[in-house]
Amino acid sequence: MMLTVEARHRQGNFALDASFTAEGGVTAIFGRSGSGKSTLLRIIGGLLRPDSGRVALEDRLLLDTGARVSIPVHRRRFGHVFQEPRLFPHLSVRQNLNYGRWFAGLSADRSEFDRVVDLLGLGSLVDRRPGRLSGGEKQRVAIGRALLSSPRMLLMDEPLSALDDQRKAEILPFLERLRDDLKMPILYVSHSVPEVGRLADRVVMLREGRVDAIGTPSEILGIASVETGREAGSVISGRVLRRDPETGLFGIATRAGEVLLASEGLAIGKMVRLRIPAREVLLATQRPEGISALNVLEGHIAGIVPIRSGTMDIRVLCGGDIVHAQITEASVKRLSLAEGTHVFAVIKTVALDQA
Repeated sequence: MMLTVEARHRQGNFALDASFTAEGGVTAIFGRSGSGKSTLLRIIGGLLRPDSGRVALEDRLLLDTGARVSIPVHRRRFGHVFQEPRLFPHLSVRQNLNYGRWFAGLSADRSEFDRVVDLLGLGSLVDRRPGRLSGGEKQRVAIGRALLSSPRMLLMDEPLSALDDQRKAEILPFLERLRDDLKMPILYVSHSVPEVGRLADRVVMLREGRVDAIGTPSEILGIASVETGREAGSVISGRVLRRDPETGLFGIATRAGEVLLASEGLAIGKMVRLRIPAREVLLATQRPEGISALNVLEGHIAGIVPIRSGTMDIRVLCGGDIVHAQITEASVKRLSLAEGTHVFAVIKTVALDQA
């Protein structure tokens, strides 16, 4: 399902001028606060009319300012999930969920209700009121309400930004289930590198109201090192091959080579994403020996970019994956690193996150 977006809008001193297409999966609209992410999402959803623009979902024209076409919010068939859950406090979870179908003018569907409740793990919560729910539980209800409106696409505006780290960790697996089980197209606004790395199939990076780059999470989050500093890193995908019964570590087959990961509950054969923080990658020009780090990936340098005074971002091509390392300019000179240099990327297992 293809979404086509062109939007130009001015608010005070800020000017948005952005165009992109999104097709299936999770497309993240990513960038710093104030880059225009939420403004762009509001235009797509019909909550803000731009100075000029065009929005089409597959063969249906939703907005064309030149032709004076503007389909109202409730007829665009987008499911909206905001930073705050916006639940009705006087209604039960069941009633809040069913409000999504009522608002969309749909009749009750018990099988669809049960499917969404099961998908989001809400079975034990349906008779509670929002005041008795945690922040993560409230946001799962808000997502369920959006799904029960039978949308063609979900629009999610930083849905985890109001949650603490524990609640984010609680809800992220449910978002992965949405992506993998429902196959529903999702536009996901965020400035969080870990969230985008874990969820997105494609990233549209905004900078000061304009599309700066479009690509895979690994490509864009590498570029974003200039923007995000210590959050910079790489995202690589692989399949769970084995679990060592003695150490409990999982062996993940990636294009860069086998990577060992300390985790829980991974099934053999499952596809996973790994996030490697750039600050946790060491580089060596010879294969290191006698070290505690268990992951050593062989490759060559594909690019060197200064990111701030005295610090360089090194792109290492390992197999078919790019691994980013942040090291000092002094280390680059001492090791005589340049494009094409054969190197080994050394990563501690404890530094790896399941993205």
